[in-house]
Order: sequence, then structure tokens, then C-alpha cells
Amino acid sequence: MTDRAVRRRRQALFLLFFLPGIALSSWVTRTPDVRDQLGLSTGQMGLVLFGLSVGSMIGILCSGRFVSRFGTRPVIALGTLLTIVGTAVIGAGSAVPSASLVTAGLCLFGAGMGGGEVAVNVDGADVERLTGTAVLPTLHGCFSLGTVIGGTAGMAATAAEVPVPWHLAVVALVATGILVHAMGAVPAGIGISISAAPSEPAPGPAQRLRPQVWRDRKLLLIGAIVLAMALAEGAANDWLPLLMVDGHGLDAAMGSLVYVGFAAAMTLGRFSGTYFLGRFGRAAVVRASAVSGAVGLLLVIFSDNAVVAATAVLFWGLGASLGFPVALSAAGDSGPDQTARVSLVAIIGYVAFLVGPPALGFLGDHYGLRSAMVVVLAFVASAVLIAPAADTRGRATTAVDAPHDTPPSANPAGQHREDRS
Repeated sequence: MTDRAVRRRRQALFLLFFLPGIALSSWVTRTPDVRDQLGLSTGQMGLVLFGLSVGSMIGILCSGRFVSRFGTRPVIALGTLLTIVGTAVIGAGSAVPSASLVTAGLCLFGAGMGGGEVAVNVDGADVERLTGTAVLPTLHGCFSLGTVIGGTAGMAATAAEVPVPWHLAVVALVATGILVHAMGAVPAGIGISISAAPSEPAPGPAQRLRPQVWRDRKLLLIGAIVLAMALAEGAANDWLPLLMVDGHGLDAAMGSLVYVGFAAAMTLGRFSGTYFLGRFGRAAVVRASAVSGAVGLLLVIFSDNAVVAATAVLFWGLGASLGFPVALSAAGDSGPDQTARVSLVAIIGYVAFLVGPPALGFLGDHYGLRSAMVVVLAFVASAVLIAPAADTRGRATTAVDAPHDTPPSANPAGQHREDRS
């Protein structure tokens, strides 16, 4: 690809990360209103959010196979379209009101995010390979920027008592325009596996490598880092407004404001991530992120002062900001067959991000949302111990799990990129 084409592709990926951030935060900031309109308890709201889990699992489990077969472009387009449709259906469900329709909308939303975002990450990792620079932190920063803008608009809509259906309908319309504009710059054929080609009669190197991806212990440790940090991010996206309303006595508008603060901290962390990665390296950045996230969660859970808890959310957001994108970059450099490695770690991350948090609702119904967040705290604290796994220096070309006949083009920029970060 020409430099101009790569720049257009990167800008398109920025938009495709930005779009689900807007959609997700628009829904999150209205969860107190939706819950009240549906007349649900915290546990019943967890059941509604279970639709998000079901849809997410469908999208996540299908995404890697579809990307290997068809490439990232059609998977991104379909996933993003499902996210937009799901947003509109959630709005319709709140208008009826119907818990079943909201659940169905969340299922579509989850399938779209789970499938589309895995594909976008694979495409982003390929851009990193082409440019030899860290791109994924900035791309994920665009997602967080979308959550800030969407969350701010949602907070304003909540304060102005704009009906949820109208709010989400506008979001769906804007997202449709972004999707149409961005897809023209995304090339076809990215991520297609050699083993998926119908003309390949005998097992080739790519087919022999795929089982070894699952057996790579360091890659699984990277997946554990992603699981912990994505759970911290997803828990805030699903529950933070309600956590501040029910757990710390804030009103709905202030709960949304705290969520916007979390999203702003995530955005700051991700856009500044490239500098810190270049200065300190991946392992140190992941460890510092996990410590920050753990401190923030600790204060939110155990402090009875609402101001302290709201301030601690900023540490939570900064801590959760870089774990996901940095671990994806590390996965891409961890050995041959970059698509399989990034897909595996992205799947683990999106399971934690989209499927894990709804389960917290069941704990919250019995013990309160503040107590339920202890589970998230435990996972984030564990990431402090396994942070060294994010240092994959040289493994792109010298991975111990790679066979000697690994083609040198499996990740030509891996070593160069690690030296830069």
C-alpha cells in the first residue's frame, strides 16, 4: 500500500474505533433512565444485560473464523452495522417499554461489537506491522474519545430529560454516516488465513502453527492481562453510573458525569500511551496501569465519601486505559501467525469486556454493586504480577514455539516495533 493509502486506512480505523465508543457510552449514560422506565431491580437489569453477553459471545466466537475466511473488511462492516441497529432497537425497547426488546437490542449490539471490534483490532495490528510504530493505543484512544463525546452528550440528554428513544435514534443516524464514510478506505483481504484458502489441499505452515498459538504459555499470560484490564474497563462501561447512583448516592446526571470523567481518563491514558511505551517499555507500562486501576477500584469500593470515590474513578480510568491495546501489540509480536495471535487475545479481551460485566449484576443484586467490584479488583491486582509477559522482545522472529521452517515474513516489523516501544 502507498503511504497515502495507509494514512487513509489509519484514519478510517480511527473512526471505526470512535463509532462504537459513542454508541456504547450513549447507552451506558442512559442505563439509570432505562432501568427506571422498565421498572427493574439490579438483578433484573443484570438479566437484561445478559442479552449483551449472549450477543457478544456469538460475535466473538464467529469473528476469528470469519476474518480468516473473508478478511477484516466485511466483518468490520457487518459488525458495525449490527451495533448501529442494536442501538436503535434499545431505544425502541425503552419507548414501549419492553425489557425483552431492550435485551434483543443489546444482543445485536453485543454481536456487532464482539465481531466487529476483533476484526478492527486485527486490521490495526496489520497497520502497526506496515508502519513499524505503535498504533493500537491511539486507535483505542479514539474509542475512549468516542465514549467521552457520547457520554457528555448522554449526560446533557439526561439532564435535559431528552427521551431515551430520541437520543439513541440520533446516535444511530450519526453512526451510520461515519460507517459509510470510513469503509471506503479499509482494504479487502486483510487477515485471510492461508489455511482458509479452498485451493490448499495439504496442511501448510499456517495450519501447523494454529494449534501452537493455543499452547504458547506467554501468549496465554498476555491474554490474562487483557482479561483483567478489559474487565476493569467493561465493568465501568456497564455499571459505573449505577454504581455511583446506588452505591454513593449521586443523582443520575452526576452519575453520568463521573462516567464521563472515567472515559476522559481512559482517553488521556491512551493518547499519551505511545510516549510512555517508548520511554519505559510495555511491561512497566502495564504494571503501572494495573497499580493505578487497583488503587482507583479500592477507593471506589471502600470509601464512603462520594467525592473521594468520584475522584478515584480517574485512577481507575487511567489504569484501565493501556492494558488492552498494549497487550494486543504484544500478542502481535509474540510469534508467527500474527492474525491468529491477535485474534486469540482480542477474543479473550472482548469476552471480559462484554460478557464479564453483566455477571456482576447478579452479585450486585445480593451484595451491592460496590461489593461486586471486589471481583474486578482481584483481577486487576493479578495483572501487576504477570505484567512482564507483555515484554515480547524478539519473539516475533525467535519464538521458541515456532518451527524452523517459519517464513521470515510472518512479522517482519515485529523486532523493529519492539525496539521502538
